[in-house]
Amino acid sequence: MLAWEHEEARRLRWAEMARETVSLLSHRHPEISLDDAYRIQWYGAALRAVDGARVVGHKVGLTSTAMQEQFGIDQPDSGLLLDYMAVTEDQALRLGDLVAPRVEGELAFRLGADLSGADVSESTIRDAVAKTFLALEVVDSRYGFEGLTLADSVADNAACGRFASGASVPGLVPELGAEHLTLTVDGAVAASGFGRAILGDPIRSVAWLVQRLAAFGAGLRAGDVVLAGAVHASLPLGAGQTVAVGSPRLPQAVLHVA
Repeated sequence: MLAWEHEEARRLRWAEMARETVSLLSHRHPEISLDDAYRIQWYGAALRAVDGARVVGHKVGLTSTAMQEQFGIDQPDSGLLLDYMAVTEDQALRLGDLVAPRVEGELAFRLGADLSGADVSESTIRDAVAKTFLALEVVDSRYGFEGLTLADSVADNAACGRFASGASVPGLVPELGAEHLTLTVDGAVAASGFGRAILGDPIRSVAWLVQRLAAFGAGLRAGDVVLAGAVHASLPLGAGQTVAVGSPRLPQAVLHVA
């Protein structure tokens, strides 16, 4: 890794800890490639591991038209989920720990088998899903969201901040494209969408992730959580809110904001 990539990862780690934004990477290094950006992301995860964090899975972002249009980015990206990002239902999300938090309702999976290689079939991926559940992802950009490019998002761990999971259902729930998710804020409907908003079928989000990781000689592991993506545009979070996402066949995921 080049010295400036190390420095950028440290800059983002400082911004996360200080709860402050830093200037856009794409403004300072307009020539940056996606490979560069992913290396910055992974070095950032290594810095967090030094502080005791552990990788527990992956998120796929920008998988729906609504999210791509919101940020002006026309393709997915991915980031790493670390253990400290998980917020349980008996905990409160501390808004002051974040920089520019927004929330999304998502479909998610836990894997029961390893997945790797660019030629893994969709049926193999379906068979590898051990659990299906709803999730709330809190996206939080250390660059801020104004003018964000794909490379900025990738370097900043795909803007992953926190996530909350609902109770899981065994295996892969069939026909998830038709599952209708409803996000409420303090009991009032704030957003909704069907699973097919996620690349046409949420399982394709996992397939995209496996193929992207294969390009770097990596893969998914049994036990990994995969947040497949949002079905609606992200919404701002406010202190004191209770946010929930529900659907007909999956238990709610709930997030209390302090």
